[in-house]
Amino acid sequence: MKKITISTEFNVFESLDQLPEEIKILMEEAIAIRKKAYAPYSKFRVGAAILLDNGKTVLGSNQENAAYPSGLCAERVAIFQAGAIYPDAKILKLAISATSDAKPVTSPIPPCGSCRQSIAEYEFKQNTPIEIYFMGESGEIYKSDSLTNLLPLVFDKNFL
Repeated sequence: MKKITISTEFNVFESLDQLPEEIKILMEEAIAIRKKAYAPYSKFRVGAAILLDNGKTVLGSNQENAAYPSGLCAERVAIFQAGAIYPDAKILKLAISATSDAKPVTSPIPPCGSCRQSIAEYEFKQNTPIEIYFMGESGEIYKSDSLTNLLPLVFDKNFL
C-alpha cells in the first residue's frame, strides 16, 4: 500500500471591495440574480454569473421543483445556458453567491458535486481552467484557479 496526498489552494478575499473590479462586477451580478432564484422548498437561493471569452456574461439562479431531483442548481443553469447560446465560447470566470431565507450565510458556499462535475466537463471541453469565485451572502470570497482544486480526482471522457 502507498499513500498519496492531494492538496488544494485558494485565494481568500475578505470582502467584495478586495476583488479586482471585473470580478466584483461579476459577483454583483451573481448576487442580483440569486434574488430571482425559485427556491420555495429549500429557501436557499444561489446565483451564478459566468464571464465568457467573447465578453458576454451569462447568469443563472437555482430552480427548484416539488419533485426534488428535477430542480437545477444556479451553476448548471448558467453553464448549460452558456453552452447552448455560445457553444464555441470559453468560460473564463464563474462567480457564485448563496443565501438562505432561514439564516445568515457568511461562509463561502462552493458548488455541489453535480455542479463540480458539470464545470469539469466544460473545463475539459475547452482545455483551459475556469476561475471560480464563491461566497455566501456576505463575508469572505474564495477563489479557485481551476475546478481541479475543488474536484482533484475528476471523472472525464478519458475513462469511458
